[in-house]
Amino acid sequence: MDNVTPPKPGFRAASSFVYDKAFVNGEWVAASSGKTFEVLNPANGKLIGSVPDMDATDTENAIKVAYKAFQSWKETTAKERSALLRRWGELMVENKEELSKLLTTEMGKPLAESAGELGYGAGFLELFAEEAKRVEGDIIQTPIKTRRLLVLKQPIGVSGMITPWNFPSAMITRKAGAAIAAGCTVVLKPAEDTPYSALALCELAKEAGIPPGVLNVVTCSRDNASQVGRALCESPLVTKMSFTGSTVVGKLLLQQCASTVKKVSLELGGNAPFIVFQSADVDAAVQGAMGAKFRCSGQTCVCANRIYVHESIYDEFVQKLAATVEKDLKVGDGIAPGTTQGPLINKKAVEKIEAHVQDAVTKGAKVVCGGKSKGGNFFEPTVLSEVTGDMRCSKEEIFGPIAGILRFKTEEEVVALANTTSSGLAGYFYSRDLGQIWRVAERLESGLVGVNEGVISVPDAPFGGWKESGLGREGGRYGIDEYLEIKYVCMGGLN
Repeated sequence: MDNVTPPKPGFRAASSFVYDKAFVNGEWVAASSGKTFEVLNPANGKLIGSVPDMDATDTENAIKVAYKAFQSWKETTAKERSALLRRWGELMVENKEELSKLLTTEMGKPLAESAGELGYGAGFLELFAEEAKRVEGDIIQTPIKTRRLLVLKQPIGVSGMITPWNFPSAMITRKAGAAIAAGCTVVLKPAEDTPYSALALCELAKEAGIPPGVLNVVTCSRDNASQVGRALCESPLVTKMSFTGSTVVGKLLLQQCASTVKKVSLELGGNAPFIVFQSADVDAAVQGAMGAKFRCSGQTCVCANRIYVHESIYDEFVQKLAATVEKDLKVGDGIAPGTTQGPLINKKAVEKIEAHVQDAVTKGAKVVCGGKSKGGNFFEPTVLSEVTGDMRCSKEEIFGPIAGILRFKTEEEVVALANTTSSGLAGYFYSRDLGQIWRVAERLESGLVGVNEGVISVPDAPFGGWKESGLGREGGRYGIDEYLEIKYVCMGGLN
């Protein structure tokens, strides 16, 4: 026993973060129906556990709790909210190793990526702890001497949230951190595939001192997701709705929110172009493509979806990218040492990727490397050459490890191709021509642009899309504005 390393301060085993109840009013609660649903490890199909399968009634109860808590929470000072958020973030960092194991177990991404997400997520809490104290109004110069004109910023109210499975921790802190910093309360539905990371964050929020009712998490299966979402969207007590997910579902939620004219934030699907110009550093572009395409096994909304390479360097780029994929990427269980590519989230995702490869090959694309399922939910990192715009992998969001590479001749041509989509979330390009950098950065129709960088998301910067990729912004100093209302106050009779 003398050689046993004592636990680090705040240390807890990963198993201690596996909660089998939802979290409402600071308590662990079951579904009113008593029903549960199972959560499986995508790497091996094994049962992790079961959590409550809540419905509209449970959601409405959580909304009432959040509404009651809002009446007192909105009266707290920015300094008080800041201190609690900061402590919540510190607890995430203290427990990052075990939270990473939990995240990898339920979502599948490699441990190194899970640790990166936990750091990213804690960064949002640190950021919004600071931004809470920077919510400031204005005094407007008056045109009438007897009046004074003021602008106040006040919390919008109960905020409904639906978060995705691919970033089950960071998407919660990016949304809930901003709302809580502004003085709002939260009712959140995590993805049915990854509820445990959300529930673990609830426990840490409680330990940090965030009062009961401020953060509430309602878990449900895919079968109940539509009624839970509708309850959040149509409740008159919910005044703000935030969703990250597919464009199809986002449009449906937007329609449902119209009945109560909610303020809505939507971070929806992408079809990101990745452009490599003739002047680019090809080796740097290859490394950028590795991060932009294969991070999280290609399962991010900002992943490079269409890789356009100038015809003069096309063959060199394809060869170097394929060689790097074969050398650097290792498919396996995210828990296993050395794994860089975990499983896709489920069998349906694998079938979609297989269909994309088959469609491309049928239409003339060549498989340079990969291209096959490795059993279960695993798929080989794949590079396809001679890809054209009529292939599914060019027209649809892939959400998997396929790098389809297209040729182009001119800047004008490729910018037009990049913008020929209803999506506008992220775009990337590599160039060493300063004039071209300015032109293309300004002309790409997307909310995020990476110039000579393949991984660009940071808590300090605004995140959101153009066109059908969403509404509003999350992260950065702009993120807290989504949870504030502006009030104009006219003070008269001042002689």
